[in-house]
Amino acid sequence: MSEQEIIANLSRQLLHMEFRLESLEEDQSTNENDFFMCSMALIIFLMQCGFAFLEAGAVRSKNTTNILIKNLLDSCLAVIGYYAVGWAFAYGPGTEGSTFNLFIGYSQFFLSGVDNYAKFFFQYVFAATSATIVSGAVAERCEFANYITYCTVISAFVYPVLTHWGWDPEGWMYKGIESGDIKTTYIDNAGSGVVHLCGGTISFLAAWMMGPRLGKFATDEEEESIEIKGHSVPFAALGGFILMFGFLAFNGGSVADIAKPGEGAIVALAMTNTILSGAFAALIYLIIHYIFHGKWTLLLTINACLTGMVAACAGCNRMMPWGAACTGTVAGLVYLALSKMMIKLRIDDPLDAFGVHFGGGFTGLCSVCIIAPGGVAYSIVGAINGDGGQAVAQAFAQLGWNLICALAIILWSLGTMAPVFKFLKVIGKFRVSEEVEMKGLDIYKHGEAAYPLHAYGHGWDDFESIKHQHASEPVVNRNRKMSVHQEISMEELAEAYQRRSSVAFDLGAPNPTQKRKFSLYQNPQHFEHPEHHNKAKTKNPFSKNKISPMLTQINESSHSEETDSVSSDDSKIHHSPVAHQVGKQSLFDHYTTSPEVNDDWKF
Repeated sequence: MSEQEIIANLSRQLLHMEFRLESLEEDQSTNENDFFMCSMALIIFLMQCGFAFLEAGAVRSKNTTNILIKNLLDSCLAVIGYYAVGWAFAYGPGTEGSTFNLFIGYSQFFLSGVDNYAKFFFQYVFAATSATIVSGAVAERCEFANYITYCTVISAFVYPVLTHWGWDPEGWMYKGIESGDIKTTYIDNAGSGVVHLCGGTISFLAAWMMGPRLGKFATDEEEESIEIKGHSVPFAALGGFILMFGFLAFNGGSVADIAKPGEGAIVALAMTNTILSGAFAALIYLIIHYIFHGKWTLLLTINACLTGMVAACAGCNRMMPWGAACTGTVAGLVYLALSKMMIKLRIDDPLDAFGVHFGGGFTGLCSVCIIAPGGVAYSIVGAINGDGGQAVAQAFAQLGWNLICALAIILWSLGTMAPVFKFLKVIGKFRVSEEVEMKGLDIYKHGEAAYPLHAYGHGWDDFESIKHQHASEPVVNRNRKMSVHQEISMEELAEAYQRRSSVAFDLGAPNPTQKRKFSLYQNPQHFEHPEHHNKAKTKNPFSKNKISPMLTQINESSHSEETDSVSSDDSKIHHSPVAHQVGKQSLFDHYTTSPEVNDDWKF
């Protein structure tokens, strides 16, 4: 073999090795990016748990199961809808140069021909997030069929079309406009617009069309509005913390790539800006609330923090940390204003979904064009320093385009969901009846109370006497027999049913042989004040001279003439013997059917 042949052979081998190395690097880069996106998507999926806890804590206990199952079905319905048609509408490639493809994709239905499953999974959790935003605005009064319908429509059609407009290279918002040296495009890294502005707009529409919860706002000048509080502040706080954790992946994962040099730094910047924006929004709201109300509110501060993190979505990968701080400050003020506006408009939004997601989303779309590098603020400073005015024109053109895109998102969200809600309202599947709303959706709709009353009372009190027995003595089983009653609220059962049991002797009492009276069910409203917490543990709600006629009345006929003598006075309702006919007629049915007490019992 000649020297030239040897050199040629070595050259071919070197070229082959170079090709193999490039292929390995590309495969490794793809695997790293896919793993990164799937990892971030898993954390974002956990946000469904955050929404569930936040909403469950913000509603009354009688509607907890309803909220939880809606968030479960949100994850299930969203993946089916996005798998069937959502992905195709969002990223399905069309004919090159097709005008139709500017507005919607029309291929790869049921993931046919798709090989980028990491992107599909990542976009699916975004679609589920967009749909679950609305459930907080219609909590405690939304018909279950309504939720299933709008959740499917949002995740399978409304959101995918918006992502095609803004995030697919063929979408009209992504293409932007080009005139001379000015070139615009839709800037929204993590969905301030296509996710949160969309969800917030639909939340406003749904809450407005559905109307407030019973008793939320006064119907005339003589009545007063009722502050309807959630049943668990710890639940709401836990949900808020989970959402804060999820938002870090929501925004950081939207960078999509991490394998190339410098991309890890961009992910870190996005996460840093996200938490900074949320922190400043929470702080500014907390300070203002304390100045005007003198209270350090927890729940509203959580909402303000989430608003700041929503606002950071659009430019978290572009802004400097100081820009994120400014964005969060403005977002906190915007949330404050929109929350007050909803009350002035008498629109009941239990979770402030409109203020958090609409306010934060719109703020984010504006801030990324103002205080991010290349934005209005930077270009004006550059023009002052003599760098020319071309950058100013470009910056204002970009701001204008983002505002046009925001308007398009709002109109699309309203235009697609208003007919859906109207149709459901016409067929009677939009809102539950007043009776169901007052009794609670858990039992009527699902047959499962979140806190079943018959599950309480099986604790150490039943076996306390064991502590006073000798070790050699046989253990006497003193289990109390629990009877199952019709599911009613804690307040109703506390007033209607007096549970008296004999428990262990109180050796510390003046008369140790006297058995302590123990009432299993107490009225939590009566002992809500902290000063009454200790009373709630042992105090009987009824005096001894009132227990006897109550027990006697239970054995009498449910058609007793004494029913007509029930007074509408609230104190008389609580202590009337008629109110304790739980054997043949439930207390709630008596309250809702008796004309003497119906008006006072309602909110």
